[in-house]
Amino acid sequence: MDKNLKWVNGQRIKRTIENLKKNNMEAYLVKDEKEAVNKVKSFIKDGEIIAVGGSMTLFETGVIDMLKSGNYNFLDRYKEGLNRKDMKDIYRRSLLSDTYIVSSNAITESGELYNVDGNGNRVAAMIYGPEQVLVVAGLNKIVKDIDAAVERTKYFAAPANTKRLNVGTPCTQSGYCVECKSDNRICNDYVLIKRQNVKGRIKVIIVDKNLGY
Repeated sequence: MDKNLKWVNGQRIKRTIENLKKNNMEAYLVKDEKEAVNKVKSFIKDGEIIAVGGSMTLFETGVIDMLKSGNYNFLDRYKEGLNRKDMKDIYRRSLLSDTYIVSSNAITESGELYNVDGNGNRVAAMIYGPEQVLVVAGLNKIVKDIDAAVERTKYFAAPANTKRLNVGTPCTQSGYCVECKSDNRICNDYVLIKRQNVKGRIKVIIVDKNLGY
């Protein structure tokens, strides 16, 4: 990357981390996927109940593989053979996990987390339940403000995810959100976390790379 662009990105990350801390969330910068996995491991212990929200970032960084191979009580939503009842049970049990690991659709430079969910299980766990929430996000998730966060979700994250999940909503054809009424709509719960009441419960790990949707 051009050194001047790297400097600009560095300033954006610095502002974001400073403001996340002001909002009672811990924040860290790591340089790559390996450091991201090591940082996650530093916050969890053997035997803990660990759950995750749906996230391409967790796959791309190797966090999912680490959890599957580690000595954790991992509530594996990606395990083969799960049916709808099994998934619902994992979603509910995740709310009582020791650590919930997830990404974020967008992180504002003001230190806010913006997410849009289909079932609400992911945002519910981020808000309340698990003792600790680890948010792993690439540099591409940082946006200027809430308006930019909304736009990022409507014109990038949502259509990319519907295409990945092959749900057949209108945005899989248009490439952007049309506020559909589809039964398969994955954009139902819109949540903005501006601040944490429990200081440090949410820990944000920013990876200095573009990751996920």
